[in-house]
Amino acid sequence: MRATCRTPFVDTRAGDLTWTLGHPPTEPLAVRTVTVAGHRVELRVLGASHQVLLYGAHGLRLVETVACLPGALTGLPDRASPEVADLAGYTFDHHVAVLGPRAFAERVDRVHAEVAAAPGGLVAGFPGSPHAVTALLVRRSGPRGLAWRTWHAYPQAGELVATATSIVLPRSAGAGRAAASTPPAGRPQGKDHQ
Repeated sequence: MRATCRTPFVDTRAGDLTWTLGHPPTEPLAVRTVTVAGHRVELRVLGASHQVLLYGAHGLRLVETVACLPGALTGLPDRASPEVADLAGYTFDHHVAVLGPRAFAERVDRVHAEVAAAPGGLVAGFPGSPHAVTALLVRRSGPRGLAWRTWHAYPQAGELVATATSIVLPRSAGAGRAAASTPPAGRPQGKDHQ
């Protein structure tokens, strides 16, 4: 799914981002809700950053945020595997590619095409640069897992930040269906089922 945000692209860079599992849900500029392996997942674009909200049978299970957060220590971990309540496993990693203008444009165009056409994808563009995009893609991963990837493109610096998250659901959670809820009005939204 493609979304166009009205908020202009704001200069930032990879080094300004931080990763957390403790930030509360933030009002998104664009959102897509999908059901993967019986679990509702909200993919949220916050600007040059993202949140992924994972719901289980008993409500909100996980909030992953990669964003510029005032007052937070900046920098993304190369790899993090913290213990997360209600999950059997969680792993996050990231990579920053610094590219010349042509290679950057080609890579962002490929990400845009892949994610926009995918059943569990959301790609948001911003006014000011055709290659200022934030993209998220979620898929099932094995019998009890979910995985999502995100891309944050910063054309002014030629930086493309790619993150990869994988989770393992508890044995009893793999077959359940999450209850759907109605999101607040006024948000761009799409719903898909896998």
